[in-house]
Amino acid sequence: MRLCVFEDEAVRMLEPLTLTRPAWALWCGASSLLERQKRVLAPAAIGALVRPELVDLCRAQNPQLPINDPHFLEGDDLVLVNARWLPAVQGRIDMARPHVGLVNGQIAYVALPPFAVDDFRPGSVQAWLDQCRNSMAAEETTGFMADFLWDLVEHNSEALTRDWEWFRQVHPSSNHKGAQLLGPANKLVVAEGALLEPYVVADTRQGPVLIEPGAVVHSFSRLEGPCYIGKETWIMGAKLRGGTLGPKCRIGGEVEASIVLGHSNKYHDGFLGHSYIGEWVNLAAGTQTSDLRNDYGPIAVTVAGRRIASGRTKIGSFIGDHTKTGLGVLLNTGSAIGTFANLLPAGSLLPSVVPSFCQVNRGQIQERQDLRQLFATAATAMGRRGETFTDNHRIFFQALYDRTADLRLHTIRETDARQLGRSV
Repeated sequence: MRLCVFEDEAVRMLEPLTLTRPAWALWCGASSLLERQKRVLAPAAIGALVRPELVDLCRAQNPQLPINDPHFLEGDDLVLVNARWLPAVQGRIDMARPHVGLVNGQIAYVALPPFAVDDFRPGSVQAWLDQCRNSMAAEETTGFMADFLWDLVEHNSEALTRDWEWFRQVHPSSNHKGAQLLGPANKLVVAEGALLEPYVVADTRQGPVLIEPGAVVHSFSRLEGPCYIGKETWIMGAKLRGGTLGPKCRIGGEVEASIVLGHSNKYHDGFLGHSYIGEWVNLAAGTQTSDLRNDYGPIAVTVAGRRIASGRTKIGSFIGDHTKTGLGVLLNTGSAIGTFANLLPAGSLLPSVVPSFCQVNRGQIQERQDLRQLFATAATAMGRRGETFTDNHRIFFQALYDRTADLRLHTIRETDARQLGRSV
């Protein structure tokens, strides 16, 4: 079986994280969604279909992966898999007959007969999916579909619990030296090359604690499972209650049930809960994220310009790549912050919606047009971790600035109008 992962229209509901990456590059548990699909479905070869604006960047970041390659679609034994699908641990697709696999009415995969490349184009994925639904047999399959980022946060604990068996097979030699253990010893898996300093507490009573090579856990840290600490991530005396962190993050303070992607910093004290954080984000000292309303009511979140009733009572913030906060910033429940945002403290809760390429100054949202300075800052931050801000990055983010202009203008006007109404 060959696997080609694709994105449907619903990928917009995973913004702001999918503004800068395909949905299959999001993480849930101890790996990305694509790595999870590979592990469960065990394909002989893998390709991907991405939105046109992501092609060059994805090819540069994944040089071994055929991306929007029509030749990969030729031949038989091909299954197209939705990037938002997390299959069950023992997933299996019957390739003996063409059919569509559904999860709660959404297409999780399409098992195809041999077909001509001319029958399919990456830019018309949704129309092609509709045609498959109307012309092919359908059957319910296992797993779940990530409709919103809070779905990934909510399922993260379950995913980590399932990942434990796989993770300890990958890292059979586990060194617990330095940890005070609460709970089953086999649920603490410390890969060779990771370091736990003295006076670290690992609590596996609620789930596994999984630590990758190169990770460093400083003294007086508490790790409560299920949690995952990625490669070369430093835990700086933090209190962790679940979550997925890394790779190459710097984490301090209090973190609960959150997913933090690579190269992001929360070095100092402050609370982060039930949140999803992109790459190259810096949360300054004292940044606090509310994840529970004080009336315990359900939380609404603005996604891609739409206000969505989540039905959840525990939701923190969703923060796009290269965003930074200042000292003591206060983020409200259900905050949605775009990429390249700059949040300065106001002494009160900041606006819950901040579009990409905006600054919040004294509580006011302002568009940032100094892209050269923004990109120079990004290049400096990446250089400190041995990474390079390339021409592909610059071209992509310049185009993203243009694509998000209308939503940015609309949000600023709405926010100004509400503030004006409160002042008169």
